[in-house]
Amino acid sequence: MSSQDQPRPLLRVRDLSVEFRTMDGTVRAVDAVSFDVWPNETVGLVGESGCGKTVTGLSMLRLVPTPPGQIVGGRIELEGRDLLALGAGEMERLRGRELAMIFQEPMTSLNPVFTIGSQITEVLQRHRQLSRRQARETAAALLAKVNIPDPGRRLDDCPHQLSGGMRQRVMIAMALSCNPKLLVADEPTTALDVTTQAQVLAQMRQLQDEFHMAVILVTHDLGVVAENCQRALVMYCGSIVEAGRTERLFAQPRHPYTAGLLASIPRIRAERIRELPVIPGRVPDPGTLPEGCRFAGRCERVQPRCHQERPLLRGDPDGGAVACHYPLGAGT
Repeated sequence: MSSQDQPRPLLRVRDLSVEFRTMDGTVRAVDAVSFDVWPNETVGLVGESGCGKTVTGLSMLRLVPTPPGQIVGGRIELEGRDLLALGAGEMERLRGRELAMIFQEPMTSLNPVFTIGSQITEVLQRHRQLSRRQARETAAALLAKVNIPDPGRRLDDCPHQLSGGMRQRVMIAMALSCNPKLLVADEPTTALDVTTQAQVLAQMRQLQDEFHMAVILVTHDLGVVAENCQRALVMYCGSIVEAGRTERLFAQPRHPYTAGLLASIPRIRAERIRELPVIPGRVPDPGTLPEGCRFAGRCERVQPRCHQERPLLRGDPDGGAVACHYPLGAGT
């Protein structure tokens, strides 16, 4: 097979770096992040609050607020096109049609003074050149597809008239309105009850199969990653510290931080109630990151080398890649 016939990823991110200017100086929120997303694949971008996962997701659509943020390095290629090299007009035309995003909080993402219908039809008229009547009919069909009852009537409702779960479904309908190739879902189940979370995620899986799109699922919930993602990327302090197939990563974590996250998941044990383990220490100040491994100050396997030399992400993302000098399972 020639190199031209080799399959290639839908999205290719290389050495992505994003900085924010603050009153205390410049903070690098995303530092040399690299990963691929293949067609029809769901990749989980997981980590605790402030690790840079949301900024990474926003970067895919070039939605990092500027100022104070700025993408300062790297490449983001969608089917071979470098999105960072596109003009503002080209990028605007690409959003919605080929790239779409579900934001974390639908109540602040939806305009409170416009009806649901007007917000969906605006997207359809701009990107698909539908007439007003066609756009409204398509919008109603989209609401029906995400299981919103009486969709024709709901088009005339404002966001505050819908429940949290229904607002999130509206956001999904808007994101899928132009059949994008890649969907970035930023904490799509935040602030939803457990039952509604399950319903929304099941709906997303069904629509992904129907629309044949790839999904980057940004979340802090490891359970969501386990149930919905083929691969997982674990972020800490702006960098990916471990990547691999979800089953392998959950069964045999190699980075101490990943192992700590998995150990902190509550488990029901009938024989006894156990205290949840915690990762000692604190996340370093993003403005004064240590020279070596950023997890060294919290790691039980730390060695002198960890404070002096920053580990690089090494290995095969499918078989497992880890940024650690002394990964689990490899001895000390």
